[in-house]
Amino acid sequence: MSISSIWNTIYPILIAVLFFELIIIVHEGGHYVAARLMKIKVNEFSIGMGPKVFQFTRKDTKYTLRWILFGGFCSMEGEDQESDDTNAFVNKKVWQRIFVVVAGAIMNLVLGFVIVLIIVASQNLVGTTQIAKFDESVVSVQSGLQTGDVIKSIDGMRVYTTNDVSTGLTRSPDDTVDMVVIRDGKEEKLSVTFLTEEYEGTQYITMDFWLKGVPKTFANVISQSFKETMSYARMVFLSLHDLLTGRYGISDLSGPVGTVSVVSTAVKTSIFSVLRIMALLTINIGLFNLFPIPALDGWRLFVLIGEGITRKKLPQKAEYLINAIGLVVLLGLMCVVTFSDITKLF
Repeated sequence: MSISSIWNTIYPILIAVLFFELIIIVHEGGHYVAARLMKIKVNEFSIGMGPKVFQFTRKDTKYTLRWILFGGFCSMEGEDQESDDTNAFVNKKVWQRIFVVVAGAIMNLVLGFVIVLIIVASQNLVGTTQIAKFDESVVSVQSGLQTGDVIKSIDGMRVYTTNDVSTGLTRSPDDTVDMVVIRDGKEEKLSVTFLTEEYEGTQYITMDFWLKGVPKTFANVISQSFKETMSYARMVFLSLHDLLTGRYGISDLSGPVGTVSVVSTAVKTSIFSVLRIMALLTINIGLFNLFPIPALDGWRLFVLIGEGITRKKLPQKAEYLINAIGLVVLLGLMCVVTFSDITKLF
């Protein structure tokens, strides 16, 4: 195997790992900046995990680079234990602690919006949900779909962006979807049948029409970027719903290995493919971290809200035990998903 072929195999993986690390740095950076604003002492801010590459100290904070660029952390004084330091996390007001806890997720969402904004601003046109034309091998027109129709909903799911149209059609369990379209200013309800194609044993609808694009303006680029960000966020909740209802199983989940594999494949396609995946990933991580699951930021947020309402702190031993159990469960799930990822690769 030549050096160039080895490099062509390795560089997409390296780029994928760096992108993934960027998402983590932004998340932990959100906690760090919020802690500084609230005058909370930060003991260490680390990029990466494992053994140290190098470290320096500034204003009582250790800044560390570690060998494994697949993680990171912002360690605050009094974060997981009692402290006599007035600037410890545990000794700050509830609203200050809440601000620090949610800052990481907020920064992930902001990063997602920025990535989507770059994608939309780089396009020649801004997409709409209006049908511009049909393919030659069109089937959907036989169900009454027409050029000029503005798609409002698919199978009851409200449609705002071109991405929503793709998501709605992909989620259909068969070749027929219920559509609501706006035609001549009036709503029309249609039952539309499409051709399907098989991918990895699953049938998916083939979209046989093109959606209209309009010239870019500052206003519609910002508006479309916001809508696309909300669209990605909704995909996170739709995926969770599908997982809980049994539509997808644990084997359909992807962990770090699967994620790197997907991103590295996208690197070989185009930068915009990578950016779309990265936007979905950072929004996914931001929202998932806010779920009230022990060991995640969302659980700490839940506890802090409870403290704010009852004026009573959850006993430290109880919180530690709950977080420890949650961490074990999450690590166990991560091991199962990672094993599934590796199995799929080979």
